[in-house]
Amino acid sequence: MDRNQATGLILFAAVILVYSFFFASTPEIPEVETATTTQTESIQSNAANQPAVTETISENDSTLDAARLAKYGALASITIGKEETLTLENDVILVEISSKGAQVKKVILKEYKSWKMEPLELFNQESSKMDFLIESKNGPLDLNDLYFTPSVESSQNEDGETIQTLTLKAGTESGQIIQTFTLADGSYQVHKSFEVDRYQSVFTGNALSLTWEDQVIAQESNLAESRRQAQLNYYTTSESFDNLGAGNDLETETIPEPVKWVGFSQRFFTAAMIADTEFQSVTITQSTPEADSTIVRNMATSLSIPLQDGKAGFTYYFGPDQYNTLKKVTNGFEENVDMGYFFVSWVNKYIIVNLFAFLEKFFTNYGVIIIIIVFLIKLALFPLTYKSYIGMAKMRVIKPEIDELKEKYGDDATKMQQEQMKLFSKLGVSPISGCLPMVLQMPFLFAMFFFFPNAIELRQESFLWANDLSTYDVFFKLPFTIPFYGSHVSMFTLLMTVSQIIYTHFNNQLTTATGPMKNLGYIMPVMFMFILNSYPAGLSFYYFVSNMVTFGQQALIKLFVDDEKIRAKVEESKAKNVNKKKSKFQQKLEDAMKAADTNRKK
Repeated sequence: MDRNQATGLILFAAVILVYSFFFASTPEIPEVETATTTQTESIQSNAANQPAVTETISENDSTLDAARLAKYGALASITIGKEETLTLENDVILVEISSKGAQVKKVILKEYKSWKMEPLELFNQESSKMDFLIESKNGPLDLNDLYFTPSVESSQNEDGETIQTLTLKAGTESGQIIQTFTLADGSYQVHKSFEVDRYQSVFTGNALSLTWEDQVIAQESNLAESRRQAQLNYYTTSESFDNLGAGNDLETETIPEPVKWVGFSQRFFTAAMIADTEFQSVTITQSTPEADSTIVRNMATSLSIPLQDGKAGFTYYFGPDQYNTLKKVTNGFEENVDMGYFFVSWVNKYIIVNLFAFLEKFFTNYGVIIIIIVFLIKLALFPLTYKSYIGMAKMRVIKPEIDELKEKYGDDATKMQQEQMKLFSKLGVSPISGCLPMVLQMPFLFAMFFFFPNAIELRQESFLWANDLSTYDVFFKLPFTIPFYGSHVSMFTLLMTVSQIIYTHFNNQLTTATGPMKNLGYIMPVMFMFILNSYPAGLSFYYFVSNMVTFGQQALIKLFVDDEKIRAKVEESKAKNVNKKKSKFQQKLEDAMKAADTNRKK
């Protein structure tokens, strides 16, 4: 009995007592008709030898039924019942569904644990609320007010997979409302269908209205990183992916076109709804409860699901943000994993993701997998590394000629550039021959900056002193906080910094860089030490191993590349190009330099 029923019982008991005292001659006990046998037994057990109270409940029930009838009309009888919790479960997910409203109450991902090593509840009835409404002649009807009768059955599809189907029905003589949940083995997708059977003239709307509010539960120890990567994503029917910004302030957006899916995505997991056809009138909202460390972000959406012949359907996705898994769900769903900007995302999507998936079949230690990936990538890029080294070696052996030009034309920058171009052409040396191969390798370097912070494969995987490669390793805690650095020392980041400084020192011996450009190579590693100290240990470890392998490759190349032989080739090119005519490009470049110099002097 809830508070309203108790209040009504007391009020009507008072009315009946007053009536009996002033108007009734004898305290006759009328026969009581109640809605259900269970309700009658409960009343009798709690009101023995209290005829006035029993009569009050009878009067109360009739009054409540009248109010219920006024509010729900033909559906009044299915707003009374007992709530049950039903379970759909396979090997990867457990979903609890209430018979009251046919609402999803809880979702547990069975293959994962929270950072506290507790069962990972993606959401529960305390953190998430869904309200489905449909227009009726008595006003908006909240499906959460209805009680459904459940039945569960299993079947097999064409692939031999077991399919569990939970059917919930609520009806009267005038018709019934049917809601169905379907879950296949090994799937994170739960399909839901809604159907109104008959009930002519009872329902006046042609769409289901949904409001879904979710307090995204923190699953990771690094709350700041989780909030940074949490996003409310959506994908329109015109195949356009977008999201609401990741700021802390309250943000609201009304999407001007129909939407295919909406996803509440945190760092490694997503709860989403995918339309069978489309969602209309979609509004999304998010904010960050900065004072509550148990919640990553508050996310909400309101939308309309069109009804066709009284039917509608959509699919829930409750699962990990694993690229290959999401790619199989629906168009654009893999965008819930941030693979980086377009010029680097192809490296992650087509190379790194598949490399990880392949190596996982043979190795269980992800530190080893990272090392192998570094070696494979460096081996594939070795021709570029070799060309880069040779290009820098050529620039190094012609340094005396360049120094002579600097002494001769040092005060005239334009003339210096013109003479340098002539020298490069005569000697058969390209000033960008050492840089271009390095530039071509940059997408691989930057791709990792996006891959590792979003790689669920590394989540809670340990290696050496790092307990979790998906977050920073804490080699030791500091008794104070350093601005822009933190209060801990990440050993992998420190090793990466030292290796980069060593590599820079070695590289400077191979180039002609001087002054600020030479010193910049030492400044950058220190800057990245501050930036990456709170980034995933897997990322810093990758860069560290990559630096060491590159260092080894260049040391190996140096053993087989003789500067004297390179000088001999340069002299050979010099002899061949004595009478060589200028190319059209070179002539245009010289003309442009002369024009610029003339305008400058004017």
